Amino acid sequence: FHTSLLTYLVILGAAYGIDFYREHRRRELQASQLQTQLAQAQLEALKMQLHPHFLFNTLNGIAMLVRKGGQKEAVKMLAGLSDLLRLALENSGTQVVTLKQELDFLERYLELQRIRFRDRLTVRMAVSPDTLVAEVPNLILQPIVENAIRHGVDRSSDAVLVEIRARREDGRLRLEVRDDGPGFSGDRRDDGSEGVGLTNTRERLERLYGEDHLFEIGDGPDKGAQAVLEVPYRRVGGEP
Repeated sequence: FHTSLLTYLVILGAAYGIDFYREHRRRELQASQLQTQLAQAQLEALKMQLHPHFLFNTLNGIAMLVRKGGQKEAVKMLAGLSDLLRLALENSGTQVVTLKQELDFLERYLELQRIRFRDRLTVRMAVSPDTLVAEVPNLILQPIVENAIRHGVDRSSDAVLVEIRARREDGRLRLEVRDDGPGFSGDRRDDGSEGVGLTNTRERLERLYGEDHLFEIGDGPDKGAQAVLEVPYRRVGGEP
C-alpha cells in the first residue's frame, strides 16, 4: 500500500508539474506574441509617419517651382510624385526590403529633386553588387538623403554633390550618404531636437535592431555633411 501510494503521489506530482510547465510556456508564448504584435504596430506607425512628411516636403517643393514660374517642371514633379506614391503604397505593409528595392525608390525621389534643383544637384552612387540583396528597413534612406539635400543644396548657391555608398564589411552592411555642401552638426532645430525624418529613422532602427546598429550624422571628414548607417548584413528572410 505504501509503495503504491508513493508511486501515485510521484505520478500526480509529475502530472501537476507538466501541466504547470505547459501553462507557463503558453503564457510566455502569448506574451511574446503580444509583444511582437505591439512592436510591429509601433514600427508600422513610425513608417506611416514618413508618408505625410515626405508628401508635404515634396508638395512644398512643387509650390516653390510654381511661384518661380516653373510650371513645366512642376507638372513633371507631380507626375513623378504620382509614380513614387504608387510605389510606396505597394510596399506599405512591408517593414524590410532589399537594398535594390530601396535604391529604386530613392532613384525616383532623386528624379524629383533633379527637376527642382536642375544643375545645382549631382548624385553619385557607389554600391557594391553584393549589397543589393541585403535587407534594409523600408524607406530608411529617403529621409537621410532628403536631409543631405536640405543641408547641402538648399543652403548653398553652388552645385552640390550627394554621394550614396554601400558596402559589406565584417558581416555588416554599411551605408553612407555624403554631400560637399556647407556642412552641419546634425539636423537640429532651434530647441536642439532633430526633425521628423531623422527622429523617426532613429526610432525605427532601435526597434528593429536594438543596440546592434550604428547611425551617426555630422560634418564630413573634409567638408559637407555625412550620415553613416550600419546594420547586420542579412538577406530578406533572415538568410546570411
